Amino acid sequence: MKRLLLFILLSCPVLMQAQINTKRVMMIARNALYFEDYVLSIQYFNQVIGAKPYLYEPYFYRSLAKLNLEDYVGAEQDCDSTISRNPFVVSAYQVRGLSRIRQSNFKGAISDYQKVLEMDPENLNTWQNLTLCHLQEKEYDKALEDVSSMKKVNPHYATSYLLQGEVNLARKDTTQAKRDFDEAIALAPYEAGAYGARGRLLLNQKKYQDAEADFTQALHLDNKGTEYLINRALARFHQQNLRGAMKDYDLAISITPHSFIGHYNRGILRAQVGDDNRALEDFDFVLTIDPSDMMATFNRGLLRLKTGNNQGAVTDFTTVIEKYPLFKTGYHYRAEAYRKMGAKLAATKDEDKLLQLNIDSYNARTTASQKKSDVAQKTTNGTSNDADSEDEDTRKRSDKNLANYRKLVIADEEESSRKYESDYRGRVQNKNVSIRPQNLFALNYYEKNSEVRNIVHYDKSIENLNKSGLLPVLLHITNQEAPLTQEQVDKHFKLIDKHTEDITKNPLNATLLFARALDFYLVQDFDAAINDLTIAIRLDGQFSPAYFMRAVVRAKQTEYQQAEVRASHESADKTSELRRHAAMDYELVVKDLNEVISITPDFAYAYYNRAYIYSLLRNYKAAVNDYNQALKLEKNMASAYYNRGITELFLGDDEVGIQDLSRAGELGIVSAYNIIKRYSK
Repeated sequence: MKRLLLFILLSCPVLMQAQINTKRVMMIARNALYFEDYVLSIQYFNQVIGAKPYLYEPYFYRSLAKLNLEDYVGAEQDCDSTISRNPFVVSAYQVRGLSRIRQSNFKGAISDYQKVLEMDPENLNTWQNLTLCHLQEKEYDKALEDVSSMKKVNPHYATSYLLQGEVNLARKDTTQAKRDFDEAIALAPYEAGAYGARGRLLLNQKKYQDAEADFTQALHLDNKGTEYLINRALARFHQQNLRGAMKDYDLAISITPHSFIGHYNRGILRAQVGDDNRALEDFDFVLTIDPSDMMATFNRGLLRLKTGNNQGAVTDFTTVIEKYPLFKTGYHYRAEAYRKMGAKLAATKDEDKLLQLNIDSYNARTTASQKKSDVAQKTTNGTSNDADSEDEDTRKRSDKNLANYRKLVIADEEESSRKYESDYRGRVQNKNVSIRPQNLFALNYYEKNSEVRNIVHYDKSIENLNKSGLLPVLLHITNQEAPLTQEQVDKHFKLIDKHTEDITKNPLNATLLFARALDFYLVQDFDAAINDLTIAIRLDGQFSPAYFMRAVVRAKQTEYQQAEVRASHESADKTSELRRHAAMDYELVVKDLNEVISITPDFAYAYYNRAYIYSLLRNYKAAVNDYNQALKLEKNMASAYYNRGITELFLGDDEVGIQDLSRAGELGIVSAYNIIKRYSK
């Protein structure tokens, strides 16, 4: 008993020690960063900095967490601290460059990227970002020099031609830009962005049919490309294909529900075809995104007027008129709304104001100087004689001329075409993005909300755990685990202390150990979690949730360790040795899942997780068999269809794989459709 109690106490959190083990805390912090638990990782990095403020690594990795949390000022400051401690950390200049870009400090970013290229002259991502920064600063000759340097590093790098095309577009050389985009497509025929760039150029040249074809090809390669859908909608609109345009806006909004342009333009089209109530819904939504948008406000006022909400229409028209007191059309429609309300005096007042504005406008056009004044007044005060507006069907989002309120919106150039490269999202070690399976299932208190999928996964053994009263909140079976908030982080550190006190009093309670293991798991202390789960299993050999979670924790720990190996650039012999160790660790994971299946043979998620591990071990036939069993037990498990589909593709059975992916798409995994397109003949 004493030995057991000593083992338990040894598994107490590192945070309870008087002096922290900075190496171990650093490992846990990077673990949290890898699994995109940014708030938690910052807490750990803070502890390392507090103990050893002279180290540069915790500042650098904390800057990554802040970058992912969009704290660009904080990320830049942490990069400053990194560089002051070690000026040879190339990645610190790259992250600081990105942070400065997000703050529109392009000159500062240029300085950082030039420093990177002194140390790593063949870094293509850095050349790309440097080119875009020079483009933002309108330093076109320097941007072309950057592109030339990229071509020397890799003459077949399609992105260099895309960037050259963007520079030539900015210089108004559309002929050369077209050649550049054609060359990019020739070099990378499966690159969606190349077709998207050429499509935008063709759209601007009013070659709408050709533009539509390019956007369609871009969507074939990237079905989540909201920008391509919105641009194809414009191409279709210009060809009088309103139904096709509307369908594209619907799809764009389903992928990006908060798309300003998608909702605005769909609202315009709905109004044109008389679908006023649904158009009104779109403009209501647009104004929740940007309440200051006067054109959306005016369009909503028109729709309120048409649908009988005269008071609402007056409110909207008044908002616009207060902002633009020379906007004649506003007075016209507000007068109409007042008359429908029976407010004749207010209507007459607006009609008199409109008459006076028309007289002033006529007089203002009698001299050349007054014409110039009228033009200036139009851009600043929203003058709205529709005859004065350009003969176009679209406007840029930054255009504030209220005469264009009926036009569809297009993105400004910077908004639509300039995308900066970053290797520094959550899983910083995974730089080669490929087709990835859906995640392992785990037991967790927190799961991400999904607008598409809202499935409750159930098992009797987990229900019994929830009824035990020893867990702080309900436990879920999920493969959509949510990162912790600051409040949740603090809560689970306190729960670790509480559970430790309870375990000291009752060291033979396996459920208490399991509860503390979950807390350790949530704060990314995998070693401590495995210790507690191992003791719980020793105390109760039939405790299947403990076996299940030990398998999950070991699998994630091994995944993280392998990612570290990939990032470390170890020798081939060392890498091979580490891979052998990983295979052995995965065998331990399989062993635990075998125990789960032995104890609870109807627990579908154990089969799913074992299939996932078999795939990592390249035992694809065994993986398919386990996914089959999981789907027998849970026929609507979308992730199992998705993963089985990918596995079947690896086995060369494309037809069956596509069928599974189609089913996964039906059940809410949208990314399945992109893979279907890539593998369809």
